[in-house]
Amino acid sequence: MRRSVALVVGTLFGLLAGAAFLRRHAVDRERADLYFEDGSMLSLANGSPGAERLLPLARRIIGETRSS
Repeated sequence: MRRSVALVVGTLFGLLAGAAFLRRHAVDRERADLYFEDGSMLSLANGSPGAERLLPLARRIIGETRSS
């Protein structure tokens, strides 16, 4: 009985720790998603030439909207 309870608690703890780890690393990635009228989308990851120009602008716009 005690082993099964410990196994369940350990499994739940492992799942929560894994979810927190994945969430933390997903938040650190910055990207610019561009949506076009024809329904297509282009995602520029941090470090790509296009994203290096767009991400500072996006940060500024998001900062201004959050502060108001």
